[in-house]
Amino acid sequence: MTPDLAYIAYPEFVADVQVVSAALEADGWKPDHIVGIGRGGLVPAVYLSHRTGISLLSVDYSSSVPSFAGELMEKLAVATREGKTILLVDDINDSGGTIGALRTSLIDHGAVGPCVRVAVLIDNVRSRAKVDYRSRTIDRSTDKRWFVFPWEAMAERRTLLEEAEEVPERLA
Repeated sequence: MTPDLAYIAYPEFVADVQVVSAALEADGWKPDHIVGIGRGGLVPAVYLSHRTGISLLSVDYSSSVPSFAGELMEKLAVATREGKTILLVDDINDSGGTIGALRTSLIDHGAVGPCVRVAVLIDNVRSRAKVDYRSRTIDRSTDKRWFVFPWEAMAERRTLLEEAEEVPERLA
């Protein structure tokens, strides 16, 4: 089965960032740092940082290079123990694997849980990880589209399909 690629237009992406920004404002919670999760969360985090005026940090989780995630997670955990608050930002909470792994890493490094929140553009209601802020929700039990964000649209179609098929249970 070939996945249905759902290209997200730039104006739609910007609107999603605005919705997340408005949700933060309505909640009255202003983190000390926005943390973009590499790779998919980096662009939304940059936009959200510009929109809110909150400083931006990044964690390169997708590279699977420990020194680009583990050491940074330890530094973020220390910051929460010092009373700093952080907002992790990703493009989509699909299976919950990334968000769950990052939360576990933070807790393992001694982070103060209430100092960490998560925002995404698209949130799968069936995900095993829960987020605090989102622009919109999907239900993977019925919505099998593979979302292609504007920055991903630079990839060849073949690459996008290969990435979609890496975790077939999401789309089955």
